[in-house]
Amino acid sequence: MPSTEQSQPEPEPRRAWLVAGLLVAVVGIAAIVAIPPWLASEEAAGCIATSEDLQAFTPTETPPAVPTAPMALGDGSTRTLADYAGRGVLLNFWATWCAPCVREMPELDRLNAKLKGDGIDVLTVSQDRAGFKVIDKFFDANKLRNLERLHDPGGKLARGFKLRGLPTTIFINAKGLEVGRIAGIAEYDTPVMQAFARRCLSPG
Repeated sequence: MPSTEQSQPEPEPRRAWLVAGLLVAVVGIAAIVAIPPWLASEEAAGCIATSEDLQAFTPTETPPAVPTAPMALGDGSTRTLADYAGRGVLLNFWATWCAPCVREMPELDRLNAKLKGDGIDVLTVSQDRAGFKVIDKFFDANKLRNLERLHDPGGKLARGFKLRGLPTTIFINAKGLEVGRIAGIAEYDTPVMQAFARRCLSPG
């Protein structure tokens, strides 16, 4: 004869404790997952992008030292990122044939004028193979007066940063460490970006 016994419901107090325990466990796991490793990094502590306008910013989990490949200037001299030691650097890789890059350049030009007094330099380094022949023409046509004219011969600096495309902007703190980057187009001449750059990159 089949059994007619039915399982009895668990006493309510015990069920409540089990539910509470499960909730605590879930919250604990969620907290662990939600806290990325870079939050523990002192170098990236100020580079936490909370605004929707900066969703494209990706913090560097373990800030590395920046590459040492030289950037060329129009007079034939070279410069490296080590020459900017003690200052924050917002390093943008661009090219005249890159439409999103062209759109960003006037904004970066204005941003540099606003941040220079805060110990932050905005650098735009061209990936154009033709070098200063096209860089100078572009700067003159667009009346860019606040940015240095820099070229990346052979794309060595870009390769050092393992770029995947243009435009890409690297955030470098005053200690010469990459603390984050933006891959793709962004709006740079905005109060949100200015405040974020100062918080993230200002020396001291």
